[in-house]
Amino acid sequence: MKLRIGMPKGSLQESTIALFKRAGLNVYTSSRSYFAATDDAEIECMLIRAQEMARYVDHGALDCGLTGKDWVVESGLEMVTAAELTYAKQGLGKVRWVLAVPEDSAFRKVEDLAGKIIATELVNVTRNYFSARNIPVKVEFSWGATEVKPPTLADAIVEITETGSSLRANRLRIVETVMESTTQLIANKTAWADDAKRRKIESLALMLCGAIYAQGRVGLMLNVRKQDLAGVLSVLPALQKPTISTLSDSEWVAVNTIIEESTAWKIMPKLKTAKAEGIVEYPLNKVVL
Repeated sequence: MKLRIGMPKGSLQESTIALFKRAGLNVYTSSRSYFAATDDAEIECMLIRAQEMARYVDHGALDCGLTGKDWVVESGLEMVTAAELTYAKQGLGKVRWVLAVPEDSAFRKVEDLAGKIIATELVNVTRNYFSARNIPVKVEFSWGATEVKPPTLADAIVEITETGSSLRANRLRIVETVMESTTQLIANKTAWADDAKRRKIESLALMLCGAIYAQGRVGLMLNVRKQDLAGVLSVLPALQKPTISTLSDSEWVAVNTIIEESTAWKIMPKLKTAKAEGIVEYPLNKVVL
């Protein structure tokens, strides 16, 4: 059994390959080939533009693939979402498709663009967005460099942004968010109905989600006397459920938990003050919930 996976070529490529590595599966690419090898003999990878991924998964040329929710919605196709993976080109989190206009334009709200030209790669979503508001506009497909088109080639654009820096650099102002998007692991319905392939896809989803959850978090373990345990637990984040186990000395217990890495430098001194000993912070690759 071979599982054919579509890997997003382009802006998501490097972050996706890095995510697979953290999940435990190395992906080997070549600048001369659209095919990629992996450490798993049952997995074949093909590099496909994210914009086309849904079509090839739907056709069955690929069993599953990673692409943005935006491109799935844009395609109008229905398929299985095996996992929502909240990562993007520059880090964890969602991306936004926004309606943007020149900084010095008179356009202040969506209604001001009635009868105007909107340039975008996300044509169907943009048309539906304006249609739902009964605002007549002309939506034109943009082949790229969309930010430079207003005001000469278009009145406004609908463009993807993660940080907003590119829009600001091109002196554009955001009017409204059209949609938010995350990366998704999508699957072909026929492949999903195949028990062996489904198990493989679900295992892949589990490991990728585990790698994402571990990012930005660290493990923390320590020893504390039972009489001081309540004070130590009061220092740890309330939403966490630490593992508490007995030690060879019945007066002591070991505490093991996961915390946000950014909070470790504040928490560890407080734990020491609360009489914790042997405090160890350790990195995480995957956390499977």
